[in-house]
Amino acid sequence: MEKVYILGGAQTDFQRNWNKEGKNVIALLRENIFDALSNVSISKEDIIKLNKENRIAIYVGNFISENYINQGHLGALLTEVDKCFYGVPSARYEAACASGSVAIDSASSKIKDGTYDVAIVIGFEMMKTVDSKIGGDFLGKAAYYEEEGKNIEFPFPKLFAKLADEIINKYQLDEKRFFSNLSKISYINYSNAKRNPLAQTRSWYIDERQTMNRGTKTNPIIGGKLALTDCSQVTDGAATVVLCSGKYNEERGKQSNTIIKGFGHRVAPMIFDKKIKDSQSNEYILPWTRKACEEAYKRANLSVNDIDVFETHDCFTSSEYAAISCFGITAPGKEYEAIESSSINFEGKTPINPSGGLIGCGHPVGATGVRMMLDLYKQVNNLAGEYQINNCRNGMMLNIGGSATTNYVYIIGKE
Repeated sequence: MEKVYILGGAQTDFQRNWNKEGKNVIALLRENIFDALSNVSISKEDIIKLNKENRIAIYVGNFISENYINQGHLGALLTEVDKCFYGVPSARYEAACASGSVAIDSASSKIKDGTYDVAIVIGFEMMKTVDSKIGGDFLGKAAYYEEEGKNIEFPFPKLFAKLADEIINKYQLDEKRFFSNLSKISYINYSNAKRNPLAQTRSWYIDERQTMNRGTKTNPIIGGKLALTDCSQVTDGAATVVLCSGKYNEERGKQSNTIIKGFGHRVAPMIFDKKIKDSQSNEYILPWTRKACEEAYKRANLSVNDIDVFETHDCFTSSEYAAISCFGITAPGKEYEAIESSSINFEGKTPINPSGGLIGCGHPVGATGVRMMLDLYKQVNNLAGEYQINNCRNGMMLNIGGSATTNYVYIIGKE
């Protein structure tokens, strides 16, 4: 089967508020796509030629632009970005917060089976068009809305607060120690973001004491026992990666030696309570997330010991906590060991989210999976600048949609 190479890509500055700048979705897409194409040295003329030869397609990851910007039919929307995209096969892919990953999956499949030689994958979301309560209601549609989102203020903080409670109960953890570990996760991600010139919170001042002081004026409770610093950001942004076949890579003089080595994709029960019931007899609280990780390792013929950096879906600190054992960094129920030993720190043995993650870097929902892959590409090619992990050979990412309902895992590395 054809290998899938990553040529490169681009990310917008997640600190920006495009609505306040007076710029619409077309401006966002145009800037990001052409920054990415410039990064990989593909011109408009190349796009036109590849399209005439039926060798290129575009994949758009987006969750819910119909609500945020009153726009659907997002594949076709690219024809408004530039006429070089006229006729190029393009479509939108959606899986809540894993929309970027399902777009990558679809693009990779078409390269693997020889249908196309080049795939442009762009993920985006413009979320700062409404206030936080309205946005929270929109995001509630990533759950089973009728039962878990409708008429519930900020439903997702509440769902992931329930995950925190269930972790404590399942593994009989000391609550104070557990929430101290969540605070450390938060502080690590905010600290890492300061190294990332495109991170949303890079200029914020947040110290470890603030993350510990839940329920205070500067760190109010948002849902359950989770506070503001436990939550990812509301973000405008886009990220693009350009994937290609071995044939096209040869034509370009072997421009890239970075490939997608393995992937995993599993879907858990949509309703959170059903997930918990389903996992009662399993040692993992998120068994389908663990299964996706295991499948990625198997397809890549690698183990956790071969992974030098992890990007995970810290939509809330409790989701990163659960991910630690799903990756295999610790046994389930022992996630605190990796946190308290500083293993997941930037300088640690198993660094997680050197980019800052969703908490520090930002979370434009449809862009997150693509941004993760782009950051892993940067890491294994020594292009991450101040947030570069030393001697990085392989990187692994976990991108989830809903309350860990859709689970996508990718492993990236040199062939």
